[in-house]
Amino acid sequence: MSERLPPLNALRAFEAAARHASFRKAAGELHVSPAAISHQIKNLEDHLGIALFHRGNRALTLTAAGAAALPLLQDGFGRLAAAVQQLRAGAGQIPLRLCAPPSFAAKWLLPRVSRYAADHPGLDIRLSASFDMIGEHAEAEPDKGGSGQAGIDLAVRFGDGDHPGCRVDKLMAVAALPLCSPRLLAGEHALREPADLRHHVLLHDDTDYPERPDWRAWLAAAGVAGIDAARGLRFNQAALALEAAVEGQGVALSLEPLARADLAAGRLVAPFDISLALRSAYYLVSAETADEAPANAAFRRWLLAEAAAERAAA
Repeated sequence: MSERLPPLNALRAFEAAARHASFRKAAGELHVSPAAISHQIKNLEDHLGIALFHRGNRALTLTAAGAAALPLLQDGFGRLAAAVQQLRAGAGQIPLRLCAPPSFAAKWLLPRVSRYAADHPGLDIRLSASFDMIGEHAEAEPDKGGSGQAGIDLAVRFGDGDHPGCRVDKLMAVAALPLCSPRLLAGEHALREPADLRHHVLLHDDTDYPERPDWRAWLAAAGVAGIDAARGLRFNQAALALEAAVEGQGVALSLEPLARADLAAGRLVAPFDISLALRSAYYLVSAETADEAPANAAFRRWLLAEAAAERAAA
């Protein structure tokens, strides 16, 4: 390459500081001092001749140039780590082991993992779905010591994000809302206002997870009375309730991230602009170790960038 690139350590410092919006948290991740992070980023800005951050008394925000460059840089680090991992494959391939709640794995994670696997053919990705990964205090945690005893490198968890001894990155906030087939927006009992739900089957997601929303809470928020919130069909997985909604069997109350692909494809619609925001969220949990496998770190950065890009597009 004819253009001289900035030092790799400075680029790593910028990526971590931008992701955390904090020099202190970036320093903790990279095991250096906050002053070292600040010095690296100042050198990077001098090298490029542009400002990357707006530095306030209590806030650190990206400039337009920094925000534009961040996703490309994260993708570059992911590809670099994957290339190194592929070079090491001759000495024995180490799998990247993922675990996520079943409906999240099927509806949100799987399409993205498949795309990542296609872009990194030398990587052995193993995705498992487990209800054990749902909740605030589930026993299964990512392998903290690299021994492989827990069998998990990265886990998506739903709850409050409190997992002591692990690295925890917030993947996305969550809201629950009614979802149905577009066919239910027409006909004799078309869904035009929440009270019209009295003419339709209510589909319930009975998955056992923290702060699970139910129809009684949503109807109260919508100011609707006189509808039996307990009637309808019940499912033990959100994906089943959503599939029933796609088939026109009723109206599902489900978590919006699980329905994004169906909403984008027009298989589902949100008939009402009323949702229940939850305190719980999806988090990406991994081992808090200095010698994290490059493939794990690359995938973690990529997945967080995917979620961030989706938020920005929304």
